[in-house]
Amino acid sequence: MDDSRLLETGLRAFVVCLALLVSRGSAGDPEVRRTIDQGLEWLASQQSRLGHWSANNDRYPTAMTAMAGIALLCEGSTTMQGKYAGNLRRAVDYLVARSRTNGLIGDPDRDDRYTYGHGFSMLFLSQVLGEEEDSIRRAQLVDVLTRAVEFTGRAQTDPGGWGYVSAKDGQGFDEGSTTITQVQGLRGCRNAGIPVPNEIVDKAIGYIQKCSLDNGAGGVQYNSRGGGGRPAISAAAIACLFNAGEYDSQYVPKLLEYCRTNLSNISNRGFGHWHYAHYYFAQVEYREGGKAWEEYRNRIYPRIVGEASPDGSWTQGYIGPVYTTAINLTILQLESAALPIYQR
Repeated sequence: MDDSRLLETGLRAFVVCLALLVSRGSAGDPEVRRTIDQGLEWLASQQSRLGHWSANNDRYPTAMTAMAGIALLCEGSTTMQGKYAGNLRRAVDYLVARSRTNGLIGDPDRDDRYTYGHGFSMLFLSQVLGEEEDSIRRAQLVDVLTRAVEFTGRAQTDPGGWGYVSAKDGQGFDEGSTTITQVQGLRGCRNAGIPVPNEIVDKAIGYIQKCSLDNGAGGVQYNSRGGGGRPAISAAAIACLFNAGEYDSQYVPKLLEYCRTNLSNISNRGFGHWHYAHYYFAQVEYREGGKAWEEYRNRIYPRIVGEASPDGSWTQGYIGPVYTTAINLTILQLESAALPIYQR
């Protein structure tokens, strides 16, 4: 073989190897695709005849329904078309039926942390609204989401955050994770054309800034009163700032460094709330893109795929398999870019 042929063969082999390295663990990988498909099938099979999903002991039906719905939307189905159109219609019907006169989406009698369900419902229904073609359903969703935004505004605490319940019901208690849920839901509503007062979002951004530790650690503490830095809340805080349009915030680089220090070790579960943390950190890294996303994806995808049960579900975590499965499916489908809220 002459030198030119040898060089050509070597270059071709290099290109093939490079392509394999780049695609390893990506959403286009056959094993990842199979895992997603099995997970979606399992999740759809768990929907009740009433249209909802729930966590262990039949808890948190509003939040679980919204999170499961988001995972199905990521597949590309809508309420009008696609493999899971029927599941999505029933989920929307269930949540719309739980819209109360005061704007809360949920059932306080069954859910002692109803702001999670309310926030995730705003996010899910706002993504549905963006693709809804039926004029009657659109008008219904606009009404539900408009009142939901108003409720969120009234539920906000004086420091600018939210607690597990409204400020009134919780005597002003707030904490980071529910705050992020509300802000992401508000951003989804605003993107869908629902009026969202600037002062609500501005107060929430101020709350996150106040909770950001200025001691060199760079994390976001549990709530406005303290609690120490939390990797999960810190990852969610970056996603929250991005959703609020704060891409150039002075807080983002420090928070991002803190999260990469504490979350880059995929096997580390010592900080607690592993799936919740990576649900948001994956959104952040995907939004950042480039080499950082590829390296993170190539670590976390094999981990998630390897932990899937034969039936397609994930059973890790104490909240229940619907919760963990919905989170993992959302992470694995970020690259599909089906939902505006997760797009770059």
